[in-house]
Amino acid sequence: MSEPQDGQQDGQQSRVVVDVRDLRREFVVRRGGGLRRARRVVTAVDDISFTIAAGESVGYIGANGAGKSTTIKMLTGILVPTSGTVRTCGLDPVRRRRELARHVGVVFGQRSQLWWDLPLGESFRILAAVHALTDGAWQRRRDELVEQLEMGEFLDQPVRQLSLGQRMRGEVAAALLHRPRLVVLDEPTIGLDVLSKERLRVFLREERAAHGTTLLLTTHDMGDIERLCGRVLVVDHGRLAYDGSLGGLVSRVGAERVLVVDLAEPWPPLSDVTGTRVVGVEGDGLRQRLAFSPETTTAASVLAEVTRRVEVRDLAVEEPDIEDVVRRLYLADRP
Repeated sequence: MSEPQDGQQDGQQSRVVVDVRDLRREFVVRRGGGLRRARRVVTAVDDISFTIAAGESVGYIGANGAGKSTTIKMLTGILVPTSGTVRTCGLDPVRRRRELARHVGVVFGQRSQLWWDLPLGESFRILAAVHALTDGAWQRRRDELVEQLEMGEFLDQPVRQLSLGQRMRGEVAAALLHRPRLVVLDEPTIGLDVLSKERLRVFLREERAAHGTTLLLTTHDMGDIERLCGRVLVVDHGRLAYDGSLGGLVSRVGAERVLVVDLAEPWPPLSDVTGTRVVGVEGDGLRQRLAFSPETTTAASVLAEVTRRVEVRDLAVEEPDIEDVVRRLYLADRP
């Protein structure tokens, strides 16, 4: 069977934004000095296959060095695969990299695509020229993004003077200025405070709902995955270890949520609340932490049982740490 040609799309293919088949990338590492330097081949991505449909929001997670960045670089044409095929927006990313740039937006939490010494608004003007957008089109889109991301107050400030939260809003707007079909987000909320993180997450959800934008997110923040992604891909040493929902992943490894309750008065440890176990007691029982499995009960049920015994003044729900979930998956899959 012949491979599909660039841009060749039937009704089903047009719904596929990323198509990865047996993708592999190897690097040659040399150690030592002189003429007898040792040569070793390292496999960063090891024959992975997956597809991402238009409008999906997918988390791509794994430990550092698992192959996430290498995969993204192949999806966007920065790296050439050793073997296998990849099509992004129906195009070969390497041969059609310039054309692909019109359909893809990228946000790197620790790198900038903005001009450091220019006002933020001027960066948008330059990017509009790079993407060959007409004046009316890019200005309407800029105005829409400025309003949604609340950037009006600092649009005329040099990027170097912006706070991290303001700059990240600018980075996201820059990636979305040309209305890409696919947006790749690499640690987009790293270093942001709680309010800035939530503002950015809400915007991305609304953008996806309004325009059908496909999101591919790499992050170590479980909150990003929980609030933005309907599907999770987990990579382990270059191999795809899991493909499914976040809830299914948490259930598979037995990870727990934690309900933190601040009580109106000191109270003995709540060790007999159905489906929970006490994992922490502070201030003579004024604050207690109850771990529970989402498979057996809910935060609402636990809270209801606690409030029947003692008044609750405040509460919070802590999600499983993403590093812990991934580590448990790795351990469960190894002999």
